[in-house]
Amino acid sequence: MVVEWSLVSVVSLCLLAIIGFHCCCLHADQPPKGSEGFINIDCGLAQDTTITSHGLVYKSDKDMIKSGMSKQILAYDGNNNWDLQYWTLRSFPNGTRNCYHLEVDSAPRSQNNNSNTKYLIRGYFVYGNYDGLNFAPTFDLYLGPNLWARRRMNTTYIEAITLLYPSQDYFDVCFVNINSGVPYISSLELRPFNISLHGIPYPTHSQHLQILGRYNVGGTQMIKYPEDVNDRQWDTIDCSTFGYNTSLLSIDEAETDNNDDSNPYKLPQSMLRTACESTNLSIPLALQWTPSDQGSLRYYFYFCFHFAEIEKKLKAGQFREMSIVFNDVHTITNSIKLQLPYLKPLSFCSKESYEVLLNQPIKLSVSATSSSTLPPILNGIEIFYIRDASNPLTFFEDVKAMRKIKEEYKVSKNWEGDPCQPVEFSWEGLNCSNDHTWPRIISLNLSSSNLTGHIVSSISNLTAINTLDLSKNELEGEVPEFLALLPKLQLLNLSGNKLNGVLPDNLLNKYKNGSLVLSVEGNEELCWSQPCNHKKKKLPISIPILCSVIVAPILVLAILLGLKITYTRKSKEKSLESSHEGESLKMKNRHYSYLEVLSITDNFGVVIGEGGFGKVYLGTLKDKTQVAVKVLSPSSQQGYKQFRAEIQLLIVVHHCNLVTLLGYCDEGNHKALIYEYMPNGNLQQHLLDTNTNTLSWMQRLQIAVDAAHGLEYLHNGCKPPIIHRDLKPANILLDNTMHAKIADFGLSRTDDQSHFSTHFAGTPGYFDPRNQNVNKQSDVYSFGIILLELITGKPAIKRGSSSMFEGNFHILNWVESMIKNTGDIEKIVDSKLGGEFNQNSAWKIVELGMSCTQPTALKRPDMRHVFGELKECLAVHQNTTTTTETRIISTRVLSHSEIAPSPR
Repeated sequence: MVVEWSLVSVVSLCLLAIIGFHCCCLHADQPPKGSEGFINIDCGLAQDTTITSHGLVYKSDKDMIKSGMSKQILAYDGNNNWDLQYWTLRSFPNGTRNCYHLEVDSAPRSQNNNSNTKYLIRGYFVYGNYDGLNFAPTFDLYLGPNLWARRRMNTTYIEAITLLYPSQDYFDVCFVNINSGVPYISSLELRPFNISLHGIPYPTHSQHLQILGRYNVGGTQMIKYPEDVNDRQWDTIDCSTFGYNTSLLSIDEAETDNNDDSNPYKLPQSMLRTACESTNLSIPLALQWTPSDQGSLRYYFYFCFHFAEIEKKLKAGQFREMSIVFNDVHTITNSIKLQLPYLKPLSFCSKESYEVLLNQPIKLSVSATSSSTLPPILNGIEIFYIRDASNPLTFFEDVKAMRKIKEEYKVSKNWEGDPCQPVEFSWEGLNCSNDHTWPRIISLNLSSSNLTGHIVSSISNLTAINTLDLSKNELEGEVPEFLALLPKLQLLNLSGNKLNGVLPDNLLNKYKNGSLVLSVEGNEELCWSQPCNHKKKKLPISIPILCSVIVAPILVLAILLGLKITYTRKSKEKSLESSHEGESLKMKNRHYSYLEVLSITDNFGVVIGEGGFGKVYLGTLKDKTQVAVKVLSPSSQQGYKQFRAEIQLLIVVHHCNLVTLLGYCDEGNHKALIYEYMPNGNLQQHLLDTNTNTLSWMQRLQIAVDAAHGLEYLHNGCKPPIIHRDLKPANILLDNTMHAKIADFGLSRTDDQSHFSTHFAGTPGYFDPRNQNVNKQSDVYSFGIILLELITGKPAIKRGSSSMFEGNFHILNWVESMIKNTGDIEKIVDSKLGGEFNQNSAWKIVELGMSCTQPTALKRPDMRHVFGELKECLAVHQNTTTTTETRIISTRVLSHSEIAPSPR
C-alpha cells in the first residue's frame, strides 16, 4: 500500500514562553573549513552581535534592511530544539513588498572558475506565535523579480537553487503581502553551490530550481552542516512512507570518506548509515505525492536517488539490481547494479525533467529486476521542480545608480527589490523600457521629494533616461555638466530649486537646437549665460518709471488678448461638441475632403464591413495603396465624441501591431477615418468552422505573439495606459503576411488614477462576467479567451443544442472540464490541425489562457509577462520544428465578400 507523504516536514510550533533572550557573542576570524562564501543572517537580531550554530556565524540583519520590525517568538519547545538564530524574526506589517538586498562575495565564483555561479538560498520561517494570533500567515517570496515560492502555514523552510548573471553581485530576497497575514522571516542562508554535486541540468537565467524535498531515508534526525559539507539540509522520512512491506536497515558507524572520489556527490556519512528495504523481491519501494499550487497548470520535476549497500556480509552471489519507474508506465532506467564495495554510494539523477499536471499524483518506484537476488534499497532522495524566472533583472548599472540615488538623497519612497520588475511592483516615479534584454530606466520623476544637497553624480549612470524631473525640491549648487552628456535625455525639469551659477554650454546648445526641453524657472541664483551678477543694483528713479509707463499698457493689452483667445476657444469647443460641427481637427495625419473620400472609395462602391460606428468601405489612394474607410453613420450611437476620441488616440499611438490611421475626413456632417487595409480580414473569420483555410500552428503562435505585443504596448507603453475595452477576434486584423494588428479604438479609454472604469463595455463571452469594471485586468481576461479560441478552434460562447454544444457553451468551462477529466492536450487542441502542433507550447498557451481568466482579477498576469511567455513558445517551436514553415503559409488573400470586420 502506498501512502502520501509531506513534502515539507511539519515542525512542531507548540513552544513554551521565552524566559529571556541570550546569544553567544563569538567572533570568528576565519570561517569553518568548507564554509567560505556562506552567508548566514539572523533576521530580527537587534544587537550588533553574532551567534553561532554548528560552527557557522550568524549576523544581525539590522544593517541589511531598512524596513520591517524585529520580533521574538513567544515560546520555544521544552527540548530547546530550535537554534538561537530562530528565536528572533523580522516582520513586515507595512508595504506590499519588502526586500533584503544581499551582496555576495565574488571570491567563491573565482574559485569555481565559473562566472555564472549557482547559489542555494534557504529561508527559515519559525512562527512561534510571535504576534499572539495563533495563525501562521501565507505570503509570497520572490527572488529578485521572479516568484520563488508561497510560504504556507506548515512550511518551516524553503530552498531554491538559482543562478547569478555574470555582472550580478547581489540577490534581492523579497516578501510580498497577499492579504493572508503579515510576512516574516527567521533566518536567511546563502551557499555557493558546486556544479559537480548533481548530474541534473542546472537552472538557466529564466528559471530556478525549487527544492521540493531532500530526505535522509530511514534517518531519525535532520542532517545539515558540518555533516553535509555543502550544507544541504536532509529531512527524515520513515520507511512506512514507501508502504507497509518495508523494513529499516541501519548501522552504527559509516566507513566512508566524503573526499573520496567514489562519493562525488559528497553525501553525508550519517545518511549512508540508514536505508529502507522492501521485504519482498516483488514489491517496489513506491513514493507518491501530489503537486499543488506551484503557479502553473503543468509541473516539471527532477529527482536524485541515492543508494549504498549497508549489509556488510552478503552471501555469495547475492546482489541488488533495480529499475526506476515513473507513474507505473515509464521506465526511467532499466537497471542500477549495486554490486559495489560496502558503503560506497551510488547516485542516479534524472537527466531530463518529467511533466505532470497540477493536482495529479506523481509516483516514483524502485523495483528489483528479474535477475536481482535481493529486494530494492534506498538511502536518500532529492526532488526539485522548475520555477519560472523569466522576468529579467533591470540593467545592472541602472540598479546601482538608483540605489546610490536612494542612499544619497535618503528617498522615503517604498523603493524595494528590482526597480522595474515585476511591473506591478516597479518603483514609484520610474518608467522602464523593455526594448532590451534588460529593462532600462527611461524616466525618473523625483519632483516634490524633499531632495537636498547637490545634483548627485549617480544620475549620470542612467544612460537610457529620456526624462528627468527634479523640480520642487531644495537642490543647490551648480547644474552639473554630466546632465548634458546623458545621450537620450529629451526633457529636464530643474525648476523650483535653489540652484546657482551658469547653465553648462552643452546643455544650452541642446536646448537651443530643440533636442532638449529645459525648465529652470524658480532658481533665483541661476543664470542662462555669462556674465552672471546677482547683486541687486539701485536703478535711477527715471528708469523704473519709464519701464512702468512702457510695460503697463503692454500687460493690459496682453491680458485682454488672452481673455479674448480663451473665450473664443471655449466657445468653439462648446459649439463643436454640441452641434458636431466646427473647424476641422488639426491633426498630424492627413486631412481628406469629402470629395476625396468619395474618390478614394469609388463613391462608396465596396462595403467590407459594418458596425456601431457605421459602414467600412474598400478604398484606394492615388499611389494605389488600398485602405479601409470607416464612415460615421448619422444614426451612429457612438457619434462625434467617439470619432474625435478615436482620432486623438490613433494620432499618438503607433505600433507595428496596432492598425495605423492614415487620415481622416472632418467636413461638416461628413466624418470618416481612413486606415491601412488588412487584406486577410480578421481572426474570427479564420477560426470559423466554415473556413477551409486552416491556420497552421506556427500562424496561431505568431498571431498570439503579435496581438499580445500590441496590447502590451497599450497597457505599458502608453502613459497613461490605454484600455481597449472590447478585445475579441473580430478586432484582431491580419495583413497580407498574416501578421496580426489590433483594431477598433472607438471605445478605448486611457486609464485614470483609479485604474478602472465602471462604464460597461465589451462583447458577451469576452468580458469578465464576475466583474464589469473596465481596466487592464478586463483586457487580460478578454485576451485569455482569445488564446483559448486560438488553441481549440472553438468559439468563446455559443447558444444552441447541437450535438457538440449542449445548451449554452462557454469555452472557459469547456477547457477546465477537459483538463480535469482527460488531461489530454490532443483533445483540447483544434482537431483541424491534424496533430501538427508542439505539445509544450500548446500546454503553455492553455496555461496562459487559464491564468489570464482567473476569477480574481488581481491574480491575472500583466501583458508584459504574457507577451514574454508567448515569445518563448514561438522561439521553442521555431527551434524544434522539423519542417520548414514560413510566415506566409498561404499566399491566398481573402475576397472582399469574406472580409467582414466588425467596427463598432
